[in-house]
Amino acid sequence: MTISPLAPAAFPDLPVIDGVTFAAAAAGVKYANRLDVMLAIIADGTSVAGVFTTSATRSANVLDCQRKLSAPSNGPAAIIVNSGNSNAFTGKRGDGSVAALCKGVSDVSGIAEGRIFTASTGVIGEPLPHDKIIAKLQDLHDTQGDNRLGDAAQAIMTTDTFAKGSTKTVMINGAPIKIAGIAKGSGMIAPDMATMLVYIFTDAKIDQPDLQALVSRKNAVTFNCITVDSDTSTSDSLMIAATGASGIDVTGNESFETALHDLMRDLAHQVVRDGEGATKFVTINVTGAASDADARLVAMATANSPLVKTAIAGEDPNWGRVVMAVGKSGATADRDLLSIRFGDILVAENGWVAETYTEDAGADYMKNQDITINVDLGLDQGTATAWTCDLTHGYITINADYRS
Repeated sequence: MTISPLAPAAFPDLPVIDGVTFAAAAAGVKYANRLDVMLAIIADGTSVAGVFTTSATRSANVLDCQRKLSAPSNGPAAIIVNSGNSNAFTGKRGDGSVAALCKGVSDVSGIAEGRIFTASTGVIGEPLPHDKIIAKLQDLHDTQGDNRLGDAAQAIMTTDTFAKGSTKTVMINGAPIKIAGIAKGSGMIAPDMATMLVYIFTDAKIDQPDLQALVSRKNAVTFNCITVDSDTSTSDSLMIAATGASGIDVTGNESFETALHDLMRDLAHQVVRDGEGATKFVTINVTGAASDADARLVAMATANSPLVKTAIAGEDPNWGRVVMAVGKSGATADRDLLSIRFGDILVAENGWVAETYTEDAGADYMKNQDITINVDLGLDQGTATAWTCDLTHGYITINADYRS
């Protein structure tokens, strides 16, 4: 597998988070001889929160997690994730697979089934061979380690070309508070909650309702602002566990919230940088909209436009396609007030191409690996940012052969 040209130089050195351990194994769910299942064991006293896909056809795993988080309980917890099969659109068999996995983890760990959270990612509509995973549960339990989060990141990959991880440390009351997270995602990426699979762990102390409110708020301006192909998965899940092992309460702490935001944004960007077939990372900044909601409409219409994305892939500064995206977005817009910039280059204003703009300047800018498109609607104070990638022949190749 060729690693994305936008990949980070290396996987980060993730710290130990007191109160949680990990293990990964090769269960052969779909892939041979590679890690494809991970188990995290989380200490008593941990707050667990999450956000999930809003898809009407979401998986049995997602529905089970949502039910459990709607009535938070106490005690140790566990998260088990497999790749290669999404356990989505599998009817009652899917529910049975979730139940079997929760019972299996409970049997080897003693953790209550109501505190066991599952996720599956991969092909839709095929029964999950959960017996293969259950056969690995004792080994997953017995090989738990506090430094194996990197193995977990590898185990949740599907078409990803690199494992995704991020970490932040923030000093609060003279003590270091650590946050570490992993993500998977490459295709079927469009914001409608938290996109893909994301697992974040911290030794901070925070009550579950406050943690839930915080992660929902930060998700709205990180994972909910990315798109690769405008398709929302049936399995998207983001979960965060705060073990409280540090003894430091971070409720309402601005430094902690900033650190969590930065980590979530970093992981979100890594998903876009691993977009299937991607060669360019694209930031869409919208200002001057009638409202933030209108700005988001413009940002996402531009980020999701196949015409905009293919022009970027071809390094064509076709600003007319941005004008098209603004017009179709549904946001209030005025042709004569709109301005467009590629990076710092003024491309269009006053209802026409800018007098200072040259096609050569635009073409040179499009050769960059990181592209920024700035759109100002000139109406009011509404702003939004979205992140996407280009659309290349590589995307078609990957998805045409996905089930082969």
